Amino acid sequence: MDGKTYDSLKIENIVASGVIADEINLAEIAEKIDGCELNTKRFPGAVYRIDEPRMASLIFSSGKVVLTGIRNESALQDGLEIILKSLKEAGVKTLDVPKVAVTNIVCSYDIGKFINLNRVVATLSLEAIEYEPEQFPGLVYRIKDPKIVALLFSSGKIILTGGKNLDDVRRGLDFLEERLETILKEQK
Repeated sequence: MDGKTYDSLKIENIVASGVIADEINLAEIAEKIDGCELNTKRFPGAVYRIDEPRMASLIFSSGKVVLTGIRNESALQDGLEIILKSLKEAGVKTLDVPKVAVTNIVCSYDIGKFINLNRVVATLSLEAIEYEPEQFPGLVYRIKDPKIVALLFSSGKIILTGGKNLDDVRRGLDFLEERLETILKEQK
């Protein structure tokens, strides 16, 4: 990663999950918290949306939570604090130290040049690749370490998912660019 900049690398979504309480009465919080909805016919948890930072949380009676729609790690912390404060005000006994961690980061990246996906298929190891252009226009490339899935599009746009932190995503991107280097040079 020798001083490399990742100018076009952009976080599109962060998903975090964990435990914030031993149990939560969903009907009670849906009634007491503005923006918190409960429709057990459609979904077994409460959906609590907040505007600033913009995110959605899925809250379950078991005390587990899934946070999504987050764009950066400080927004995750800020949003979690707002959710915990709202739950406490609604009478929920939350854990002193919630156990919430990032489970997935989705990033977009523009490599800056056209990618010949057929050449990628012909050049790279087939067991790590799925490419069916009749079904989906992107090539799916599974990186083992770090465990990242990259969707490559002929436009040069890449979606990276599966990272638990930005270092994982950057390492996956470095690995991918290294593998694509000869293919991209031959295209010129």
